[in-house]
Amino acid sequence: MQLKKLLADDEGVSPVIGVILMVAITVILAAVIAAFVLGLGDSGTETPQASFDFDYDGSVDGNNTALTITVESGDTIDGSQLSVEGDGLDGISDTNIFGDGDVTAGSSDTINADELNTAGGTVNVVWESSSGDDSSILASFDVPDDHTDS
Repeated sequence: MQLKKLLADDEGVSPVIGVILMVAITVILAAVIAAFVLGLGDSGTETPQASFDFDYDGSVDGNNTALTITVESGDTIDGSQLSVEGDGLDGISDTNIFGDGDVTAGSSDTINADELNTAGGTVNVVWESSSGDDSSILASFDVPDDHTDS
């Protein structure tokens, strides 16, 4: 008779299940709140995708070697968000070479020879979000070590 009573007694099961469910809900809620507070979710800013071509054999005024950067394909990008940076530049006055308009496939601009580092280095096309929170190098070019600006 006592065995039947033992099997029929389930008073302790319900409170244990209730506590486990409350702990699980609390952990899940804390994880969701932490993801929003710490910015682990989608920031809303997507880096544009674009392909660039670098033509080092171009010329300016028919005599100076220069670097022409051309957008081959990809997203339309606001030109004010693009700049050129890197140790391959020397004395460049305006790093925003594409201007403020839309930059699309076929857009190009030239960096004059006297703005390139004669010791070589890298020239990067850099995109920066309008808020300034995100930036990304979209393309790079290595200036030859034997570059001359004459």
